[in-house]
Amino acid sequence: QLVESGGGSVQAGGSLRLSCAASEYTIYMGWFRQAPGKEREGVVCIDSDRSITYADSVKGRFTISLDCANKTLYLQMNSLKLDDTAMYYCAAGTRCTWEPRWYNYWGQGTQVTVS
Repeated sequence: QLVESGGGSVQAGGSLRLSCAASEYTIYMGWFRQAPGKEREGVVCIDSDRSITYADSVKGRFTISLDCANKTLYLQMNSLKLDDTAMYYCAAGTRCTWEPRWYNYWGQGTQVTVS
């Protein structure tokens, strides 16, 4: 089970930190987002060797971190832009990829609105 929190409304240029609490420790985890009328897109994922891959659209602005002891995944989002407005989902799966089909577990989502 994955439970996200931390979404909200923020002005462009502002910051938010999303959290994802997991009931089980999972090697491959990531964040996705989906804006109205658009497909779900990968934002960042952590691989088995702890390497991190960011989507080009968020590089240098978003930072993912993992608190293994508390099984919590974080997404620090800085310099937010209007295009970052979306529902953000935490996911756990079998590989670090932008393809949602490789993720078995999804959180309910948390809304991020940038104005």
